[in-house]
Amino acid sequence: MIPAPFEYVAPSTVDEAVRALADAGEDAKVLAGGQSLLPVLRMRLASPTTLVDLGKVAELRGVREDGDALAIGAMTTHYDVQRDALVAEHAALIKAATDTVADPQVRHRGTFGGAIAHADPAGDLLAPVLALDCELVLAGPGGRRTVGAAEFFQDYFTTALAPDELLVAVRVPKHTGWRAHYEKFNRVAQAWSMVAVAATVRTEGGVIEEARVALTNMGSTPVRASGVERALLGAAATADTIRAAAAHAADGTNPAADGNSDVEYRQHLARVLTGRALTAAVGG
Repeated sequence: MIPAPFEYVAPSTVDEAVRALADAGEDAKVLAGGQSLLPVLRMRLASPTTLVDLGKVAELRGVREDGDALAIGAMTTHYDVQRDALVAEHAALIKAATDTVADPQVRHRGTFGGAIAHADPAGDLLAPVLALDCELVLAGPGGRRTVGAAEFFQDYFTTALAPDELLVAVRVPKHTGWRAHYEKFNRVAQAWSMVAVAATVRTEGGVIEEARVALTNMGSTPVRASGVERALLGAAATADTIRAAAAHAADGTNPAADGNSDVEYRQHLARVLTGRALTAAVGG
Protein backbone atom coordinates (compact mmCIF):
# COMPACT_ATOMS: atom_id res chain seq x y z
CA MET A 1 0.00 0.00 0.00
CA ILE A 2 0.98 3.64 -0.39
CA PRO A 3 1.22 5.89 2.70
CA ALA A 4 -1.17 8.80 3.12
CA PRO A 5 0.29 12.17 2.04
CA PHE A 6 2.53 13.99 4.52
CA GLU A 7 5.00 16.87 4.71
CA TYR A 8 8.67 15.85 4.82
CA VAL A 9 11.32 17.70 6.85
CA ALA A 10 15.02 16.75 7.03
CA PRO A 11 16.74 18.91 9.68
CA SER A 12 20.50 18.88 10.19
CA THR A 13 20.63 19.69 13.93
CA VAL A 14 18.74 18.64 17.05
CA ASP A 15 17.43 22.19 17.54
CA GLU A 16 16.04 22.24 13.99
CA ALA A 17 14.39 18.86 14.54
CA VAL A 18 12.77 20.00 17.80
CA ARG A 19 11.44 23.13 16.11
CA ALA A 20 10.06 21.05 13.25
CA LEU A 21 8.21 18.80 15.69
CA ALA A 22 6.84 21.77 17.62
CA ASP A 23 5.65 23.45 14.42
CA ALA A 24 4.01 20.28 13.11
CA GLY A 25 2.03 19.52 16.28
CA GLU A 26 0.94 16.20 17.75
CA ASP A 27 0.35 14.50 14.39
CA ALA A 28 4.06 14.56 13.45
CA LYS A 29 6.24 11.44 13.45
CA VAL A 30 9.99 11.06 13.79
CA LEU A 31 11.83 8.90 11.24
CA ALA A 32 15.01 7.24 12.51
CA GLY A 33 15.98 3.98 10.82
CA GLY A 34 12.44 3.43 9.61
CA GLN A 35 12.35 -0.32 10.28
CA SER A 36 9.20 -0.03 12.41
CA LEU A 37 7.64 3.18 11.13
CA LEU A 38 7.70 2.58 7.37
CA PRO A 39 5.61 -0.63 7.44
CA VAL A 40 3.08 1.15 9.67
CA LEU A 41 2.87 4.03 7.21
CA ARG A 42 2.47 1.72 4.23
CA MET A 43 -0.42 -0.09 5.95
CA ARG A 44 -1.90 3.29 6.92
CA LEU A 45 -1.99 2.33 10.57
CA ALA A 46 -0.51 5.81 11.11
CA SER A 47 -1.12 8.90 9.01
CA PRO A 48 1.16 11.69 10.25
CA THR A 49 0.83 15.17 8.83
CA THR A 50 4.62 15.66 8.96
CA LEU A 51 7.57 13.27 8.92
CA VAL A 52 10.76 14.58 10.58
CA ASP A 53 13.72 12.61 9.20
CA LEU A 54 16.74 12.54 11.57
CA GLY A 55 19.09 10.98 9.03
CA LYS A 56 21.11 14.21 8.54
CA VAL A 57 21.57 14.98 12.26
CA ALA A 58 25.20 13.90 12.68
CA GLU A 59 25.36 14.69 16.42
CA LEU A 60 22.91 11.85 17.11
CA ARG A 61 25.34 9.18 15.90
CA GLY A 62 28.18 7.43 17.68
CA VAL A 63 29.31 6.15 21.07
CA ARG A 64 31.43 8.15 23.47
CA GLU A 65 32.54 8.02 27.09
CA ASP A 66 30.65 10.34 29.41
CA GLY A 67 32.27 10.05 32.84
CA ASP A 68 31.12 6.84 34.48
CA ALA A 69 28.78 6.05 31.58
CA LEU A 70 28.69 5.59 27.83
CA ALA A 71 26.54 7.91 25.74
CA ILE A 72 25.08 6.11 22.74
CA GLY A 73 23.57 8.46 20.18
CA ALA A 74 19.98 7.72 19.30
CA MET A 75 20.73 7.41 15.58
CA THR A 76 23.60 4.97 16.03
CA THR A 77 22.77 1.84 14.05
CA HIS A 78 22.58 -1.59 15.65
CA TYR A 79 25.46 -2.61 13.41
CA ASP A 80 27.68 0.14 14.82
CA VAL A 81 26.69 -0.65 18.41
CA GLN A 82 27.60 -4.31 17.83
CA ARG A 83 31.08 -3.41 16.69
CA ASP A 84 31.91 -0.58 19.07
CA ALA A 85 34.90 -1.28 21.33
CA LEU A 86 33.56 0.87 24.19
CA VAL A 87 30.27 -1.04 24.22
CA ALA A 88 32.09 -4.38 24.23
CA GLU A 89 34.28 -3.32 27.16
CA HIS A 90 31.81 -1.43 29.35
CA ALA A 91 28.31 -2.62 28.35
CA ALA A 92 28.53 -6.28 27.36
CA LEU A 93 24.80 -6.78 27.93
CA ILE A 94 23.94 -4.14 25.31
CA LYS A 95 26.15 -5.88 22.77
CA ALA A 96 24.73 -9.31 23.60
CA ALA A 97 21.16 -8.14 23.06
CA THR A 98 21.97 -6.11 19.94
CA ASP A 99 23.54 -9.20 18.37
CA THR A 100 20.08 -10.84 18.39
CA VAL A 101 18.10 -7.98 16.83
CA ALA A 102 16.30 -9.12 13.66
CA ASP A 103 18.75 -9.77 10.80
CA PRO A 104 21.85 -8.09 9.29
CA GLN A 105 19.80 -5.94 6.92
CA VAL A 106 17.72 -4.51 9.76
CA ARG A 107 20.77 -4.03 11.97
CA HIS A 108 22.43 -1.94 9.25
CA ARG A 109 19.42 0.41 8.98
CA GLY A 110 17.68 0.23 12.35
CA THR A 111 18.83 2.53 15.14
CA PHE A 112 19.49 2.05 18.83
CA GLY A 113 17.36 5.00 19.88
CA GLY A 114 14.60 4.28 17.40
CA ALA A 115 14.07 0.79 18.78
CA ILE A 116 13.95 2.11 22.34
CA ALA A 117 11.59 5.00 21.57
CA HIS A 118 9.29 2.59 19.68
CA ALA A 119 8.85 0.77 23.02
CA ASP A 120 7.62 -2.55 21.68
CA PRO A 121 7.58 -4.83 24.76
CA ALA A 122 8.87 -7.67 22.55
CA GLY A 123 11.83 -5.58 21.39
CA ASP A 124 15.25 -6.83 22.42
CA LEU A 125 16.82 -3.60 23.70
CA LEU A 126 14.30 -2.49 26.31
CA ALA A 127 15.12 -5.11 28.94
CA PRO A 128 18.91 -4.49 28.81
CA VAL A 129 18.33 -0.73 29.08
CA LEU A 130 16.17 -1.33 32.16
CA ALA A 131 18.54 -3.89 33.71
CA LEU A 132 21.49 -1.50 33.44
CA ASP A 133 19.55 1.46 34.91
CA CYS A 134 20.21 3.53 31.80
CA GLU A 135 19.19 7.16 31.50
CA LEU A 136 17.39 8.54 28.44
CA VAL A 137 18.36 12.05 27.33
CA LEU A 138 15.42 13.88 25.76
CA ALA A 139 15.43 17.21 23.90
CA GLY A 140 12.41 19.49 23.56
CA PRO A 141 11.49 23.16 23.21
CA GLY A 142 12.32 23.73 26.89
CA GLY A 143 15.78 22.21 26.63
CA ARG A 144 17.09 18.79 27.59
CA ARG A 145 16.04 16.49 30.40
CA THR A 146 17.08 13.05 31.60
CA VAL A 147 14.65 10.25 32.46
CA GLY A 148 15.52 6.92 34.08
CA ALA A 149 14.62 3.76 32.17
CA ALA A 150 12.11 2.69 34.83
CA GLU A 151 10.15 5.92 34.26
CA PHE A 152 10.69 6.10 30.50
CA PHE A 153 8.77 2.93 29.58
CA GLN A 154 5.13 3.50 30.52
CA ASP A 155 2.92 1.08 28.58
CA TYR A 156 2.62 -0.72 25.24
CA PHE A 157 4.43 1.49 22.68
CA THR A 158 4.20 4.37 25.18
CA THR A 159 7.09 6.31 26.69
CA ALA A 160 7.77 9.51 28.63
CA LEU A 161 8.57 11.31 25.36
CA ALA A 162 6.30 14.29 24.74
CA PRO A 163 5.06 14.84 21.17
CA ASP A 164 7.57 17.68 20.67
CA GLU A 165 10.56 15.83 22.16
CA LEU A 166 13.34 13.69 20.68
CA LEU A 167 15.39 10.92 22.21
CA VAL A 168 18.91 12.27 21.82
CA ALA A 169 21.07 9.67 23.56
CA VAL A 170 21.09 6.80 26.01
CA ARG A 171 23.50 7.01 28.96
CA VAL A 172 24.60 3.49 29.87
CA PRO A 173 26.37 3.19 33.26
CA LYS A 174 29.67 1.39 32.80
CA HIS A 175 29.56 -2.25 33.87
CA THR A 176 33.21 -2.94 33.17
CA GLY A 177 34.19 -6.51 34.00
CA TRP A 178 30.59 -7.71 34.37
CA ARG A 179 29.63 -10.89 32.54
CA ALA A 180 26.45 -10.80 30.51
CA HIS A 181 24.12 -12.89 28.39
CA TYR A 182 20.85 -12.34 26.52
CA GLU A 183 18.73 -15.47 26.18
CA LYS A 184 15.90 -15.27 23.65
CA PHE A 185 13.10 -17.66 22.69
CA ASN A 186 11.23 -17.19 19.41
CA ARG A 187 9.26 -19.49 17.15
CA VAL A 188 11.32 -18.84 14.03
CA ALA A 189 14.66 -17.20 13.38
CA GLN A 190 14.67 -13.38 13.44
CA ALA A 191 11.13 -13.16 14.85
CA TRP A 192 10.09 -11.10 17.85
CA SER A 193 10.85 -12.67 21.22
CA MET A 194 8.10 -14.65 22.87
CA VAL A 195 10.17 -14.18 26.02
CA ALA A 196 13.79 -13.13 26.52
CA VAL A 197 16.05 -12.51 29.51
CA ALA A 198 18.81 -9.93 29.90
CA ALA A 199 21.24 -10.94 32.64
CA THR A 200 24.51 -9.45 33.81
CA VAL A 201 26.49 -10.31 36.95
CA ARG A 202 29.63 -9.27 38.77
CA THR A 203 31.40 -12.06 40.60
CA GLU A 204 34.39 -12.08 42.90
CA GLY A 205 36.02 -15.20 44.26
CA GLY A 206 33.14 -17.37 43.11
CA VAL A 207 30.54 -15.17 44.83
CA ILE A 208 27.90 -13.10 43.03
CA GLU A 209 28.46 -9.56 44.29
CA GLU A 210 25.85 -7.90 42.06
CA ALA A 211 23.26 -9.03 39.53
CA ARG A 212 20.90 -7.32 37.11
CA VAL A 213 18.12 -9.28 35.41
CA ALA A 214 15.27 -7.99 33.25
CA LEU A 215 12.63 -9.69 31.13
CA THR A 216 11.40 -9.05 27.59
CA ASN A 217 7.72 -9.46 26.65
CA MET A 218 6.52 -10.36 30.14
CA GLY A 219 4.28 -7.31 30.45
CA SER A 220 3.37 -4.06 28.72
CA THR A 221 6.88 -2.77 29.48
CA PRO A 222 10.20 -4.48 30.25
CA VAL A 223 10.20 -6.01 33.74
CA ARG A 224 12.99 -6.12 36.30
CA ALA A 225 13.27 -9.58 37.93
CA SER A 226 13.97 -8.21 41.41
CA GLY A 227 13.27 -11.53 43.13
CA VAL A 228 16.00 -13.18 41.10
CA GLU A 229 18.43 -10.36 41.84
CA ARG A 230 17.81 -10.60 45.60
CA ALA A 231 18.26 -14.37 45.57
CA LEU A 232 21.64 -14.05 43.83
CA LEU A 233 23.10 -11.27 45.95
CA GLY A 234 26.07 -12.55 47.93
CA ALA A 235 25.42 -16.18 46.95
CA ALA A 236 27.93 -18.66 45.57
CA ALA A 237 27.94 -18.78 41.78
CA THR A 238 26.76 -22.38 41.55
CA ALA A 239 24.20 -24.28 39.53
CA ASP A 240 22.03 -24.76 42.63
CA THR A 241 22.05 -21.04 43.38
CA ILE A 242 21.08 -20.18 39.83
CA ARG A 243 18.32 -22.79 39.76
CA ALA A 244 16.80 -21.48 42.99
CA ALA A 245 17.05 -17.85 41.89
CA ALA A 246 15.55 -18.51 38.45
CA ALA A 247 12.46 -19.97 40.10
CA HIS A 248 11.52 -16.38 41.04
CA ALA A 249 11.79 -15.01 37.49
CA ALA A 250 8.04 -14.85 36.83
CA ASP A 251 7.09 -13.52 40.27
CA GLY A 252 4.70 -10.60 39.93
CA THR A 253 4.62 -10.70 36.13
CA ASN A 254 1.50 -10.33 34.02
CA PRO A 255 2.35 -11.36 30.45
CA ALA A 256 -0.22 -11.25 27.70
CA ALA A 257 -1.75 -14.37 26.21
CA ASP A 258 -1.77 -14.49 22.41
CA GLY A 259 -1.61 -16.90 19.49
CA ASN A 260 1.91 -17.92 20.45
CA SER A 261 1.38 -18.85 24.09
CA ASP A 262 -0.76 -18.51 27.18
CA VAL A 263 0.24 -16.76 30.40
CA GLU A 264 1.45 -19.91 32.16
CA TYR A 265 3.70 -20.89 29.28
CA ARG A 266 5.33 -17.47 29.15
CA GLN A 267 5.96 -17.59 32.88
CA HIS A 268 7.49 -21.04 32.50
CA LEU A 269 9.72 -19.72 29.71
CA ALA A 270 10.83 -16.83 31.92
CA ARG A 271 12.06 -19.24 34.60
CA VAL A 272 13.81 -21.56 32.13
CA LEU A 273 15.44 -18.76 30.13
CA THR A 274 16.56 -16.95 33.26
CA GLY A 275 18.37 -20.08 34.38
CA ARG A 276 20.05 -20.38 30.99
CA ALA A 277 21.01 -16.69 30.83
CA LEU A 278 22.50 -16.69 34.31
CA THR A 279 24.40 -19.93 33.70
CA ALA A 280 25.89 -18.47 30.53
CA ALA A 281 26.71 -15.16 32.23
CA VAL A 282 28.36 -16.72 35.25
CA GLY A 283 30.25 -19.18 33.10
CA GLY A 284 31.22 -16.59 30.50
